[in-house]
Amino acid sequence: QVQLVESGGGLVQPGGSLRLSCAASGGIRSINVMSWYRQAPGKQRELVASIRNTGFTNYADFVKGRFTISRDNAKNTVYLQMTSLKPEDAAVYYCNAQIRTFSGPGASDYWGQGTQVTLSS
Repeated sequence: QVQLVESGGGLVQPGGSLRLSCAASGGIRSINVMSWYRQAPGKQRELVASIRNTGFTNYADFVKGRFTISRDNAKNTVYLQMTSLKPEDAAVYYCNAQIRTFSGPGASDYWGQGTQVTLSS
């Protein structure tokens, strides 16, 4: 049973930093793309950043230069270093991974439970 467990959310002041982590476990053969999405109240979930197993990264324009995505393939873990946080960055952040397991032939999308990032006024 694949699980994605996120951590690192919390309360931070504008201009501050947070580091999110997401660890995948459970019968994993390989992981292709790992991504971070976010969803603010009343808004659709949106892609923040993604990283392939080759290390190729992609960022949404609204986080370029402020957020950095990275991964540790040996630990099946993806990170999101967030700096210069703005009030509009407040949201629930979700981890997503395209995972091939030992029990099936193809890759499937898996999601974490989400971690809250709150900006204090």
